[in-house]
Amino acid sequence: MSEYPYPSNDSVTAVMRGNRKKDTRPEVRVRSILHRAGFRFRKNFSVRAGDKVIRPDIVFTRRRLVVFIDGCFWHRCPDHGTSPRSNSSYWGPKLDRNVARDRMADVLLDQSGWTVLRAWEHEPPELAAERIIRAWWSCAPENMDRE
Repeated sequence: MSEYPYPSNDSVTAVMRGNRKKDTRPEVRVRSILHRAGFRFRKNFSVRAGDKVIRPDIVFTRRRLVVFIDGCFWHRCPDHGTSPRSNSSYWGPKLDRNVARDRMADVLLDQSGWTVLRAWEHEPPELAAERIIRAWWSCAPENMDRE
């Protein structure tokens, strides 16, 4: 692993500090739509999968459905992901590790009986919520109330 890079200027530092780990704008928008539709869930809830603890953005515990809202930059969106030109020897491997961690989390959660759904931050929140609701119903035992 390469050494942590020094930011090229103060504005880069400000932008990177502004990136949130949880409660990002896309997450909040999707959660708000789900909540208004009457769905109840846990946010950033620790899920044990194998020997790992994974923290999805949205968790429907009884349905064993987890949702991740992935940022285009951090998770290498095929449509919008970019590779930084500055400090590329650091960022390339860093972003590759993020994607590898995502794939490993998907496998571990699946092996532990969870349904995994991923949405990109650029996906309209209404469409992401619609996909989540369809997945929620497909994971549903008959006659179970909304969580």
